[in-house]
Amino acid sequence: MAILSSRRSSAAISVAAVAGLAAAGVGLAVGGASAGTVSGSLYRDPSSAVVRWVAANPGDSRAAVIRDKIASQPQARWFANFNPSTIESEVSGFISAANAAQQIPVLSVYEITNRDCGGASAGGAPDLNQYQTWVSNFSRGLGNQTVLIILETDSLALQTCLSTSELNARNQALTTATQTIKSANPNAKVYLDGGHSTWNSANDTANRLRAAGVQYADGFFTNVSNFNPTSSEANFGRAVISALNGMGISGKRQVIDTSRNGGAAGDWCADDNTDRRIGQYPTTNTGDANIDAYLWVKPPGEADGCRYTAGSFQPDLAFSLANGAPNPPTTAPPTTNPPTTAPPTTAPPTTAPPTTAPPTTPPPTGNGCSASVAINQWNGGFTASVNVTAGSAAINGWTVTVALPGGAAITGTWNAQASGTSGTVRFTNVGYNGQVGAGQTTNFGFQGSGTGQGATATCAA
Repeated sequence: MAILSSRRSSAAISVAAVAGLAAAGVGLAVGGASAGTVSGSLYRDPSSAVVRWVAANPGDSRAAVIRDKIASQPQARWFANFNPSTIESEVSGFISAANAAQQIPVLSVYEITNRDCGGASAGGAPDLNQYQTWVSNFSRGLGNQTVLIILETDSLALQTCLSTSELNARNQALTTATQTIKSANPNAKVYLDGGHSTWNSANDTANRLRAAGVQYADGFFTNVSNFNPTSSEANFGRAVISALNGMGISGKRQVIDTSRNGGAAGDWCADDNTDRRIGQYPTTNTGDANIDAYLWVKPPGEADGCRYTAGSFQPDLAFSLANGAPNPPTTAPPTTNPPTTAPPTTAPPTTAPPTTAPPTTPPPTGNGCSASVAINQWNGGFTASVNVTAGSAAINGWTVTVALPGGAAITGTWNAQASGTSGTVRFTNVGYNGQVGAGQTTNFGFQGSGTGQGATATCAA
């Protein structure tokens, strides 16, 4: 994106990054009521640029910090290639992987005609008729579980390049896109562009949202690719909601991009600024009825187009954002119950299925560590809880190797970093659970498809 002023946002993305690889699978996504209208774990994309970089550069001195504080976190997947023939399958693959992990995916749609007003992220659909075709194909891949859609960053806050007729056409296109997505998946949460707190006024933003059909959406997003403090964005969001209420549009909520707002504010272009920090870690547990989620829409470490190519992943930017930031909170395994199936029409066998007892292996008597795995199996999937126990001396870092039965595949991991998804999989500690006292135990877990019973685990420190 071009640097227009300190009030600009930056949605700079990588076309290569959005081509992404997605694991296929099926499952149950989470959703429901929370402080806002969304609850559950957000989906961590195992093929994001930062995850791939960490896997390819294990010896880099920056890798551990980037792994623990950025690659471990859920971030939005951007869809910004004009690819009407393949977009449905790309979205479906991403959604299926998130559903299998029982987590909520975040998709950033960035395809509007004349996006970024010709700046560093120029592009989009050739015209609005082709845009609607692309959106229709995109929507068919969304499934029917909860998904969060960030619809067209900068499309409303940045309108300086549009004539009156072009603006009216864009507003109609966004309204139609929202209705198309909601019709394809009624559980989709759609948020329109609200700019940020130091750009347009709350009243102006509310007027733009109304013109673009926010009454059909779930709310609006702010601070994408920017650095304004969360408190400022929340205050701005409340003012926008109040203005919408005054127009007779109620029940709308905000999501805030906190990917880079933990340090200095000011000029949006971060490529040359070392005073930035990652902000609040992504969560749907906001504690604020007006805010559905804090999200990392702009992937930390991806450039704005100032010193580096827009959207390219740069490890020095990622390290600058993560170094000195607090560790992420320890995460728990999914709380959603496993899927249930209707009772069979014939009598089931009377023999109870095998179960794995909780690990009882005593700590090793020497140095090093031991690992034991307990499986909670259901029809078509399982979760695994793995205990890592230090021996007679404390350990500073561990690697657990899990041998999975044939046909089993990992779809999600918590409190560890996985290398691989099937067969023999290596799990390494994250920054906050690598140190284990003598005779003490730490825990991580993973979720998978297929049958997990019979999995074995060994540990090396």
